[in-house]
Amino acid sequence: MSRAKSTLEQWRIVQAVVDFGGYAQAAEQLNKSQSSLNHAVAKLQHQLGINLLEVRGRKAYLTEQGEVLLRRSRHLTQSVEELEQLATNLGQGWEPNLTIAREIVYPIDTLVEALNAFLPQSRGTRVTVLDTVLTGTNELIQNNQVDLAICATPPKGHIAEPLCDAVFELVCHPEHPLAQLDVIEDDKQLAQHLQIVIKDTGVKSTNEIGWLKAEQRWTVSNFHEAKAILAKNIGFCWMPSFIVEHELMNKQLTRLHLRGSSQRKTILNLVIPNRDQQGPASKLLEELILKQHAK
Repeated sequence: MSRAKSTLEQWRIVQAVVDFGGYAQAAEQLNKSQSSLNHAVAKLQHQLGINLLEVRGRKAYLTEQGEVLLRRSRHLTQSVEELEQLATNLGQGWEPNLTIAREIVYPIDTLVEALNAFLPQSRGTRVTVLDTVLTGTNELIQNNQVDLAICATPPKGHIAEPLCDAVFELVCHPEHPLAQLDVIEDDKQLAQHLQIVIKDTGVKSTNEIGWLKAEQRWTVSNFHEAKAILAKNIGFCWMPSFIVEHELMNKQLTRLHLRGSSQRKTILNLVIPNRDQQGPASKLLEELILKQHAK
């Protein structure tokens, strides 16, 4: 295995000479003697067999070759700094990765606001957001496969912090036959039409949750797919208000009036699956999510 001809310290010195405008300025910033910096750069140039800097007057300038190598060296020194910071974070128990399960009826914009506040303090923690539905969320919680979870009905034995209400609207296309009715008297009238439903992401799901009495049913993965189908004047669907707000306002979709149940609500909760093993990054993100609902 061949040994490197240069060291990270040599490249840091070259970067300092360039960034601070000369050997004297770099020596002052690095708290080193100017002669030691001159020697380090001269030795590096000799080892590489190429001139990186040339001095004109009292200022050092990059050569064309030096400019290319300096640019690559910055990536190298930055990677080492990040590696060292990661080691420090791990030594302090700071998690390198966080996984969040988000029930898709929870507004993604609200979660993004919390994540945006988390980013400057994240110390490089990587975040994965899993979109989940119904029992799929609970399976991830029960199996400790996520660090935080936002769900409607937490599994037994898990403490949940209420965040907000998820409000559902019964909607269809304005030209759909159901839209021509002032009031839908009972669910038997709904059952005669195609219903769009969202697939449960649970692996072991055996229950059908919610109103699923329509004889005809199309199942899709998310509400955006459901909305695309509704836009073609196909079927009806219970949709979260924040997802169809724009379409209702612009009359691209219409709100159906079902006697006794035109609107439905469920409470969305924040769950920490394993509180005993919760790390500092997870605690910080939990605090920031809760802060979004304390405004």
